[in-house]
Amino acid sequence: MIALGTAATVPTVLAPAATAQSDGAKKFVKLTLDSVTPTAVTTTSDPVLTVAGTLTNIGDRVVENIRVRMQRAAAITTPSNLRATLQLEENSYDLQAPFQAIATELKPFERKQFSMRIPLRQGSGSSTSLAINEPGVYPLLLNVNGKPDYGVESRLDDARFLLPVLGLPPTSNSADASAAVPMPAGAPVPTTLLWPLADRPRVVAGVAGSVDGKIELTDDELAKQLDKGGRLDELLGAVETVVGPAPGRDRTLASSVCLAIDPDLLLTAQAMTKGYRVLASPSDPGGAIRDGTGGAQAKSWLDRLRTLAASMCTVALPFGQVDLDALAAVNDPDLSARAINAPAELIDTILTTKSVRGVSLPDSGSIDGGAGTLLRSHGLSTAVLADTAVAEEGKAGTSEAVRPTSTTRGRAQTTVNQISQSEPAAPPVVRLPAITAAAPPPAEPVPPANPVPPNGNPPADPALHAATFDIWSATALAAVGSNPPTPSFTPAKVRYDVTIDSRTARLQDALGAMSWSALNPQPDQPRSLLLVPPQQWSANRDEATTLLRQLELLVRSNLAAPRPFKELIEQPPDPQPYELDYLPQAAKDAVPDRFFDPVRDQARRISELMRALIDVPEAQLKPGQFLNPLRDDLIRTLSLSDRRAGDASQANTFAQRRIDQSTRTLDKIYHSVTVLPPGGVYTLASEQSPLLLVAQNDLPVSVQVRIKIEVPAAVKIEDLGVQDLPPKGKRSFQIPTEVRDSETFIIPISLTTPDGIPLGNATQVSVRSNAYGQVLAIITACAGVLLFLLAGRRLWRRFRGQPDPADEGFDPNTRRRVNRYRRAKKRVIEQQEQQEAQ
Repeated sequence: MIALGTAATVPTVLAPAATAQSDGAKKFVKLTLDSVTPTAVTTTSDPVLTVAGTLTNIGDRVVENIRVRMQRAAAITTPSNLRATLQLEENSYDLQAPFQAIATELKPFERKQFSMRIPLRQGSGSSTSLAINEPGVYPLLLNVNGKPDYGVESRLDDARFLLPVLGLPPTSNSADASAAVPMPAGAPVPTTLLWPLADRPRVVAGVAGSVDGKIELTDDELAKQLDKGGRLDELLGAVETVVGPAPGRDRTLASSVCLAIDPDLLLTAQAMTKGYRVLASPSDPGGAIRDGTGGAQAKSWLDRLRTLAASMCTVALPFGQVDLDALAAVNDPDLSARAINAPAELIDTILTTKSVRGVSLPDSGSIDGGAGTLLRSHGLSTAVLADTAVAEEGKAGTSEAVRPTSTTRGRAQTTVNQISQSEPAAPPVVRLPAITAAAPPPAEPVPPANPVPPNGNPPADPALHAATFDIWSATALAAVGSNPPTPSFTPAKVRYDVTIDSRTARLQDALGAMSWSALNPQPDQPRSLLLVPPQQWSANRDEATTLLRQLELLVRSNLAAPRPFKELIEQPPDPQPYELDYLPQAAKDAVPDRFFDPVRDQARRISELMRALIDVPEAQLKPGQFLNPLRDDLIRTLSLSDRRAGDASQANTFAQRRIDQSTRTLDKIYHSVTVLPPGGVYTLASEQSPLLLVAQNDLPVSVQVRIKIEVPAAVKIEDLGVQDLPPKGKRSFQIPTEVRDSETFIIPISLTTPDGIPLGNATQVSVRSNAYGQVLAIITACAGVLLFLLAGRRLWRRFRGQPDPADEGFDPNTRRRVNRYRRAKKRVIEQQEQQEAQ
């Protein structure tokens, strides 16, 4: 058994420390923390701490005389030190135990497992111990020393982690046994936990909706995540194990947990159940595809989620982890509604539940004024933000004044003097009076201030509220799992690559951060804890279950009180006015500005086309079902997914690809409604013959169009107004036309939406009319006048008894004989016709 520290109250070094490796020195040994037992100390825990680890020679030479010792620093007294303490130099962990020999030598690539048992305090059969005598969160360090070939004795590696001590058990030595140290008394901290279920966007862009079409995914990774042992399966399984509905299970803890679900994940999983296809190569969207294999897994996972959601709180995340600041900059009302308002409806429809409404959970934990106004304008009253993303009015921009100066072990080098007392955390709910929905000018006289409605309820607050979460626990929770990001709200002075720590160490840090608020009530500050893991959380089932069990332990120990999420966001805000404080790292991690204009342009085209489509009640495919997938593609372009890895080049590549694919698809859709060009010259039989045209709609939905004709001066064509085109069909139109000339005319014709947006390709019609127009009218008029004059002249001469010169040379007797012959011939013809009829 190894003992740490002595009974002395002044910390002393019990063994000489070896020389530490310099920053640029080659690393020979890697220390991995495998397990810590107990993970949290209580009055019923084992009085001895057991730590197991693995040493691996990662160098190119033998390392001899490998030894390990445990060191401890003082209990953490400020929340910022939950992170900053992990950056302290080794000598700041000033309670040190003697070294324990682990191996005489370790060859290259050789591994050695070890275990150490360390008493928590005196009285456990050892003269030394960790000297932990009261509850708190304690930083511990495992220090590895050894001598590489051709080198000197030096510190080769270390592992740091936090140990939450909720209470202390009795010591194991009966002769000098001490009584257990109880857990701190006082009011429990109201605690709420958001449990995220989200995934990166995987739907191939540029595919409009259809009745029986299969979606295409960039890869089949989601099938693995939904299958047994996958990330999403294990996150859901942990909740089922600890707080899911089960006979005889206490459901108190379940009220404090709220499932935060990305609607994009649900839409994708639901589409997978109907069959789907996967790109053979994610980098080649136009390449080969294959059938997906995760339909059954998606169905099983959704069924489990529906069962769980029926008995738990659910809340919708913004669609596809969209960057709300970028969405506000794009400023397209329909796109914003799809990303902000539609998620709750999608969650409720797919899961058959009723989610918490009126609240938004930005992925970055920080928003600017434009995003805040956007949320309030779309009816959302509360945003869940980091407690450093808001500040008292007039104090914004002062949250991050310290920057790292150098690095050690991949961490920012920090000394005890650099860790200053953190500013008081923001209240649980604050009011942002500068963020209100834009209201139209009043049409009537302004009513008196603060009117009371007839039902007696106060009017709704026009200002946006912010429910704040603790950044230190959120940062620690984000570090748990296989692919830990560093959140945008983590202060610059404590940002480092957390993958240098083992998963066990990072889990211990999260347990300590979760417990700190419960163990350290702050004077003159409201007690509240909102735990917010990252939306794409990579914790496995064991890690997630351990965290839920820790929350359960805090509740059972009366250190925490379950608080429903809805109750939190509905509580009155702090009277002190606050303002948004957009964090610099959030701005750095945001979607680049160059995507705003392309997204805005394509979103406008979708809205313009949507207004032209007809919602036919009996149709299987509705306009929204047809175009919403394209809107979703634009929202995914603005996603914050994979933008915190330090290199956003891949995220930018995927975003540009989505824009290009969406643009090509919309071009094709707009050209699918067109007027068919007639062959040859169109000849009108008369000056008022109709013009015949054929319009074609290749879309699977009905569409309204206008026929736009550029009319020449000699032609008059009647406007038919708005006309309907059936889905996947053609329609002929007879357009009343009046031509006042016999020329051949070239008439340009095209289709537009009712709003005048061009559709399809314009065409030209050559029209020729047989009518003579004005020339014919003049000739006819002249002939009529001439006939009238000649007839009048003949009558005038006849009345005066004068012969007409036109009759000169014509014998009157001959005229009489001709007339008698004509009358006789007529009578004979009539008699013959009568006989034939008999």
